[in-house]
Amino acid sequence: MGCFSCCAADGDEIRNSLKKNKDNKTPTTLDSFVKNISFKSDASKHRLIAAELLKAGKGNIAAKTFTFKDLAAATKNFKPECLVGEGGFGRVYKGCIESINQVVAVKQLDRNGLQGNREFLVEVLMLSLLHHPNLVNLIGYCADGDQRILVYEYMPLGSLEDHLLDLPAEKKPLDWGTRMKIAQGAARGLEYLHDTANPPVIYRDFKASNILLDEDFNPKLSDFGLAKLGPTGDKSHVSTRVMGTYGYCAPEYALTGQLTTKSDVYSFGVVFLEIITGRRAIDTARPTNEQNLVTWAQPLFKDRRKFTLMADPLLEGNYPIKGLYQALAIAAMCLQEEASTRPLISDVVTALEYLAVPKTDEESSKNTSNCPSPDRNNDGDLEGDVRSQGNEDDEDEEQ
Repeated sequence: MGCFSCCAADGDEIRNSLKKNKDNKTPTTLDSFVKNISFKSDASKHRLIAAELLKAGKGNIAAKTFTFKDLAAATKNFKPECLVGEGGFGRVYKGCIESINQVVAVKQLDRNGLQGNREFLVEVLMLSLLHHPNLVNLIGYCADGDQRILVYEYMPLGSLEDHLLDLPAEKKPLDWGTRMKIAQGAARGLEYLHDTANPPVIYRDFKASNILLDEDFNPKLSDFGLAKLGPTGDKSHVSTRVMGTYGYCAPEYALTGQLTTKSDVYSFGVVFLEIITGRRAIDTARPTNEQNLVTWAQPLFKDRRKFTLMADPLLEGNYPIKGLYQALAIAAMCLQEEASTRPLISDVVTALEYLAVPKTDEESSKNTSNCPSPDRNNDGDLEGDVRSQGNEDDEDEEQ
């Protein structure tokens, strides 16, 4: 018996598919995969990068290697009824691997898609070497022939995007507390990448569709194909071609290709604003002046009387007013035009702790007039801003 009905093996179809993959008897290891990368065009550069990543891993790659046959059996030959998502990178299937008795998510990369050999290697190596409760767990991979397949733990509630943006009428929206819990967990994932990983890792693709949710709405960051090792020593940034999703990229990165951890902080600010407002970062279905979320929000940040207009209407007013003001303050500071004035992600995590703790109705209604205004310059003292209870509107932080 399979783990669930859609993954019951269909022998004939699997065998037919396997005829296209001659190298399915023995799993391809990362080491042999690197050695076999083509030298055409700039692939030799990618081979060197891959070799360096393997060297950095010091052989401690915990991810299992699977054959194409294993994964075809797990997903009933990648049948449509097992499909749970797709995008520019390829398709994701729900599957069950009998040998380890585990339900998994199987991401089959499009061989002509956006994620190539380098991105495949980066994702395998990053998730093999980095482990945190708010990062998705990579179980294994397949590199048989021209197949590039990644196997993750299965996240039953899908992505944050599925529960936040363009909800069907019958779907219950996320409540305020759950939204703050998700934001805090996602920020903790970034904090681990920026502050614990050595060298630091810049995620570079922080967006709602890459934040996956377990059965208790605990978030985990996924899709590390665009992740980049951050600057070390006396370097202030790394230079790279601009990648990521329009609407989430920090302005200085989009203009110059100069990448820092503060680029991720900006992307977090965009997603946090999506969480607060229920609006997409870019939504061409809205009026012209509302299509870009950040552009729409910037003038509203300057007028406290309009803060409640920014709350997701699906919340129906069920949120603490003070909490809304504080959340908008955090979002606004993350979205500062100048990277140097954005807070560190560790400061964001600290500030979110005050929002993720449930408050009583009485506490939620107190002192709303003293909430921090988002319309300020800030050099990172985010905890103090969220906790402050005084005349902060006209004060500038000391630079």
